[in-house]
Amino acid sequence: MQARRLLPRLAAAVLLALAPTFSARAQTDPTETARAAMLALDKATVALAEAEKSNDRISALTQTVQAYEEGLATLRDGLRRASLREASIQGALSAESNQLSQLLGVLQTIERAPEPALLVHPAGPIGTARSGMILSDVAPALQKEAESLRRDLEELKTLRALQENAVDTLKSGLEGAQDARFELSLAIARRTELPRRFVADDARMQTLVESADTLASFADGLMSEPVPRGNAAVTQDFTSVKGRLAMPALGKLIRRFNEVDAAGVRRPGYVIATRPMAIVTTPWPATVRYLGPLLDYGNVAIIEPGDGYLMVLAGLGQLYGEVGEVLPKGAPIGLMAGADNSGDQAFLIAAEEGTGADASETLYIELRENGTPVDPSDWFAAGKE
Repeated sequence: MQARRLLPRLAAAVLLALAPTFSARAQTDPTETARAAMLALDKATVALAEAEKSNDRISALTQTVQAYEEGLATLRDGLRRASLREASIQGALSAESNQLSQLLGVLQTIERAPEPALLVHPAGPIGTARSGMILSDVAPALQKEAESLRRDLEELKTLRALQENAVDTLKSGLEGAQDARFELSLAIARRTELPRRFVADDARMQTLVESADTLASFADGLMSEPVPRGNAAVTQDFTSVKGRLAMPALGKLIRRFNEVDAAGVRRPGYVIATRPMAIVTTPWPATVRYLGPLLDYGNVAIIEPGDGYLMVLAGLGQLYGEVGEVLPKGAPIGLMAGADNSGDQAFLIAAEEGTGADASETLYIELRENGTPVDPSDWFAAGKE
């Protein structure tokens, strides 16, 4: 009798408690995101094996590294969202645990009660009729909430199983990416077929590095160096791709052109947060004008994608190629700094929880036209919003 009086209130309380569940379920399913990423990583593993037989092994390995990085980024996002979804369900269930317990008790009581007893009420026929009317109103809501609870519990089970499997896939994917980078470094070290636009004068370059006190002065010094023209690989119209350039590395834009950083410093370029050892590629065919350490920028690659243009890529840990070489579009120019901690359990946990701690490196991108920095948002497809 008392339990039956609780039915309308319980139905309303549980409906309110589980309302966020329905709206969350309408959003993109994190399990599908994670599963798609796991499939992409499997394909990247196959691509790594196939790269051994490719005629252009460097290009194949570069694409394999990028596939690993994109798959891992998507998988981390899926794990993060799955973890948040699990916490959301757990929070809703915990917050309404008493009401849910009462609901389950009511359902069990109703289920155990003999059918004749359900038709008899101490207040007589009128009470029986009223009880029947209450039950007929409440029963569908109770059934709906019971089904919602069952789905939530099943989703929790699915999310936990997914997270266990995905963390294993994440670890193997990180190891695969490490192998692909190693193979790429070997292939580049053995490369001999790239065209050269000029042979670097090491002594003059060293003098230029030592005399430069700013990135701008160094870039101006580079532009003043005479360089042969006419190579077909570098005379493609760079301005034709304005607004459509791909980012040199996978990452997140954290600082825009001339935006003040935490130290109050303005830089006329983009700052991109990347993972350690993320691959950096040329967004357009370009001549390598400088490779090496410079001032406080760490390892720097400066490429010339067109007459009068220089693109600065700073903050790298490893550099590929030699000054004077002409690189095709999408060619690897280096890897970001940082340690590849693919076997670190703390790293895997951070990736699963989505703390963002793995994007610990920063790539600085500066584009200069005739000696003047220009806003990268006018050139790159990303970062316009």
